Amino acid sequence: MSGPGRNRPGRDDAPDRLYTITQGRSRSAPDNPFDLVTLVVAESEPTAGMQSEHVAILKLAQSPTSVVEIAAELRLPVSITKVLLSDLLAAGRVSARHPRRPAITDPDILEQVLVGLRNL
Repeated sequence: MSGPGRNRPGRDDAPDRLYTITQGRSRSAPDNPFDLVTLVVAESEPTAGMQSEHVAILKLAQSPTSVVEIAAELRLPVSITKVLLSDLLAAGRVSARHPRRPAITDPDILEQVLVGLRNL
């Protein structure tokens, strides 16, 4: 079956998998500093026993990487990625900063960028 919202990357993940990844959390705290263009930088190396998604984020963020790029590489919805990033930020394993230039705020353009990144 096709139509609006069907077969969109990151939208077809099994809900139980996403629930497990975030330990039941579907949103990060309201005061979290992450938006789509926030640059994330790893502040530590992965350690034994870390959740695989946290390990992947730390590897991706060895150089400044945007939240949307991390979500695309992990093939996870941005909301779930923000929860994972909030965990790492609270543990001091990543830092977050906003780019100096004005960000693209048109949701349609951002969605096209996300889809394009996922298709790489």
